[in-house]
Amino acid sequence: MNVFLWVLQGILAAMFLMAGVMKTTQSKEKLLEKLPWVEDYSTGTVRFIGTAEFLGAIGLILPAALDIAPILTPLAATGLAITMLLAMNAHRRRHEPGAIAFPGVLFVVAAFVAVARFGPWSF
Repeated sequence: MNVFLWVLQGILAAMFLMAGVMKTTQSKEKLLEKLPWVEDYSTGTVRFIGTAEFLGAIGLILPAALDIAPILTPLAATGLAITMLLAMNAHRRRHEPGAIAFPGVLFVVAAFVAVARFGPWSF
């Protein structure tokens, strides 16, 4: 199970790392081409979301891998799960039911990692 959790953490980290880098480095106009929800938020808010995703991705891997404050790994997973709940709500408010599924899957995976790493497979 530990290996399975590491695989899930790696996949989540890759997804959120890419999303975080994209949201923190690209202009709002360029992001609008791929992410229509960006029009509802200020540039600062989009950058904040990207930074949170980037730091969450790092928090999924580094603390446990380096054995430095490994409690940060399930905390990062919890934070990313909350971020996905907020993303699902944003898509619901925009009447985009098709866009809710992907953050929903990421929420389930992040919540599973958080519960498992807080519980029986903690570091």
